[in-house]
Amino acid sequence: MSKAIQNEDYLFKQVYDYVMHRIERKEWNEHDKLPSVRQLAADMNVHRLTVLKAYKLLKQDGKVYVKDKSGYYVQTGMKENNDLGDIQIVSAHVQKNHLSDIHQAPVSYHFSQALIDPNLLPNHYFSDYVKKVFDLYPKVLATYSTVQGDEELRESLTHYFINQYKTHLHPDDLLITSGSQQAIHLLSQAFIKPRDTVLFERPSYSAAIDIFRAQGANIITVDIHPDGYDLEQVESYMKRYKPRLFYLNPTFHNPTGYTVPADQRKKLVELAEQYRCLLIEDDAYHDIYFKEAPPPPIYTYDTVGTVIYIRSFCKYISPGLRIATVICQPSVMKSLLSMKSLADNGSPLLNQKIFLHYFSSLRMQQHLEKLRIALQIRKEIMEEELAVTNWQWTSPHGGLNLWVKLPDHLSSELLLTKSIQQSISFVPGQLCDPLNELSSWIRLSYSYVNEKQLREGVRRFVDVADTL
Repeated sequence: MSKAIQNEDYLFKQVYDYVMHRIERKEWNEHDKLPSVRQLAADMNVHRLTVLKAYKLLKQDGKVYVKDKSGYYVQTGMKENNDLGDIQIVSAHVQKNHLSDIHQAPVSYHFSQALIDPNLLPNHYFSDYVKKVFDLYPKVLATYSTVQGDEELRESLTHYFINQYKTHLHPDDLLITSGSQQAIHLLSQAFIKPRDTVLFERPSYSAAIDIFRAQGANIITVDIHPDGYDLEQVESYMKRYKPRLFYLNPTFHNPTGYTVPADQRKKLVELAEQYRCLLIEDDAYHDIYFKEAPPPPIYTYDTVGTVIYIRSFCKYISPGLRIATVICQPSVMKSLLSMKSLADNGSPLLNQKIFLHYFSSLRMQQHLEKLRIALQIRKEIMEEELAVTNWQWTSPHGGLNLWVKLPDHLSSELLLTKSIQQSISFVPGQLCDPLNELSSWIRLSYSYVNEKQLREGVRRFVDVADTL
């Protein structure tokens, strides 16, 4: 399928989903007249035939009806959301994390899990800190955290960021969330309305794609390369589309492992200020580097509040604690606190206290140093076993993933089906692509299985690919 046809198909689905979103939210009610084909095409900056195609399928699916010489209207007796899954095109509109289906597959070799092998985590030490927390805070289980997060933890993290990056910060600038995914969800709810334009890296974090799509965002993609972005493309898109925000993951990027250089980080902040575009910097792997530490986060170049910084710690300490923090200006914080209070009224206090005392300990630094070595060894094992193929990738300097280009004759979808039958999982590139393309690419995570399983699993995986 040509890129032009794929783009047309993507836009057609965007129009279909937009109309369904408005109907389901009761913004357009039964018998309301829909915008004319000409008007909606102009509003969404698409061709009129694209809108007409979407309207015709909506009519075929019983969502709208036509009055001769009058136009399209909302059908009566619309079904609730839970019945929409049977309609193929609408299934993409229903809120869903597509990656979870792959994670739930009962396999032995989990190359789809961008998590760290539990045997590499400080499980034994944690039991000591749990006891310590109960001694220090005997009523911790009988107490809620504040919505913004435990004050003691926010003060500790404030000192950490100031010491690391020599940046001005106050504990009130931090919000504690239950992992980075909740932070992304809160931001999408706070700032995105249907049809708002957002910029996304291509490829990108699949859960973030799903979250912003569920809010009805119009996603415009910016390609990310081993040496960063084409800043002329970024500026052109900011000027042309006037995006509400740019979601980016510039440090050991998920899924590619690429890191955006320092000079581009500074320039991105300048562009965002000039074109009034928020930058959402998702930084989940900052401390998982193999040789040299990465450049300072983009937010450290920000002086006017253009960057919203999400820093997750749970990947390399304890995924079960689900601790992340958002750093932002007061006006943004006010909106996020409102959304957070509706979501859970504050992340669990016990988790925050356990994290606080472990994060500030000497054991934490010793754990990180050992973890970096162990993960680098696993990355090298995966690369050694893949070296017998003619597949292509750029070796990352940190993070948990390899972003691998398959030969053109290999279908990642067929390869996934056959691999799962052999108890192997990975992430097809389409799930990381807002345009649902990149079918020749796959993400392989080297962090979750032990070294022996890693060798065995990659060899089996290559054998499966050789049969296709």
